[in-house]
Amino acid sequence: MTDPTAGPAPFKIGFTLKAASGYDAEWLTPTVWGHSAEETAKRGAELLTALKSEGLIDLTAKAAEYARSQFKGSAGNPGGGSAPKKFQGGKVQPKKPAVADDDCPHGRSLVEKANWAAMFCNSQDDSDKCEPLWRQKDGSFKAR
Repeated sequence: MTDPTAGPAPFKIGFTLKAASGYDAEWLTPTVWGHSAEETAKRGAELLTALKSEGLIDLTAKAAEYARSQFKGSAGNPGGGSAPKKFQGGKVQPKKPAVADDDCPHGRSLVEKANWAAMFCNSQDDSDKCEPLWRQKDGSFKAR
C-alpha cells in the first residue's frame, strides 16, 4: 500500500447498500478512499467484510426500525413531509386516497411529484399490472 502520509487520497469508492427495492428501505452509504485503485478496492472489500462481520448492517436496520416506532411527528402531519405516511411491519405505507370503483386486486401505491400524481398497481408481474390511475383536477383518480 501507498504511504498514507503522502497527501490526499485521490481514489474514492462509494457504496450504496439498500435493504430492499422500495424507496422506503434503509440505506447504508459508506465511502472509502485510497492512494491507488488497488488500495481503494482492497479498503472497499475490507470495509464491506467488516460491516457484515461486526453486525453494522443488522444494527442499522434495527436502529431504523426503532426510530420509526418512536417517531411521533407533528400534530397535523405525522409523516412530517408533504405526503403523510404510516409504518407497518417496518415498511413505509403511503397514505392512499379512496378511489371509487377501483377493482385492482393487487393494491396500489401513490406516487406524487411536483405537478402530477398517480396510483400504480403493486403486482410484481408486469404482465398482470392494472392500469394506473391519474389524479384529476378535482383531486379524484381515474384511468386515462
